[in-house]
Amino acid sequence: MNYILNIETATKNCSVSLARNGETILCKEIAEEGYSHAEKLHVFIEDIIKESRLNVKDLHAVAVSKGPGSYTGLRIGVSTAKGLCYALGIPLISVDTLAVLAAAVTQNDGWIVPMIDARRMEVYSAVFDQNREKIKAVQAEILTEDSYSDVVETIYIVGDCQEKCQTVLTKPNFVFLAEHKFPSAKSMSALSFAKFEQKDFEDVAYFEPFYLKDFMLNPK
Repeated sequence: MNYILNIETATKNCSVSLARNGETILCKEIAEEGYSHAEKLHVFIEDIIKESRLNVKDLHAVAVSKGPGSYTGLRIGVSTAKGLCYALGIPLISVDTLAVLAAAVTQNDGWIVPMIDARRMEVYSAVFDQNREKIKAVQAEILTEDSYSDVVETIYIVGDCQEKCQTVLTKPNFVFLAEHKFPSAKSMSALSFAKFEQKDFEDVAYFEPFYLKDFMLNPK
């Protein structure tokens, strides 16, 4: 049995799950108007370990949502994950936040476009096909009435900016899935386990969150 602790703090949802061989067995999360990550994250981790009747030393890896998303949220999640991995001597796994959002969608047709609010009409987005394979890379984009105008497939929009998206994305092939507003650690389980099996690990000392916007503003 392989146990992986999943941490998702890229948005307002402070979320922690425990997975066994890629299946979520426990999840604790809360999404508030403000960010409660600093107060809730360690409590959720302790609660999950206690309720699972495991010892923290039974963990085989820690996975963290790497972004894009909230600068503060990502810093808290990544710092916590790195600290656990360093202390326990176990691998660190990073998971694309937008892939986590896409993984929660149950529809099996069209495109899945997860979006995370980046203020005003800007969003962080990516495009996934019906098999959850990424077909358009993560980007920061400003939404207009012409966004995705050349797409005829059904487009499922998920994420925390659906309300503002609906003001410009008005074509009938846009479907807004309100139940998938925030990425959740319970949707990370299969993704992190796949990386665990592939030994796709991060360097605990040097890994940093994927902020995207900072990268785009400061190209090298």
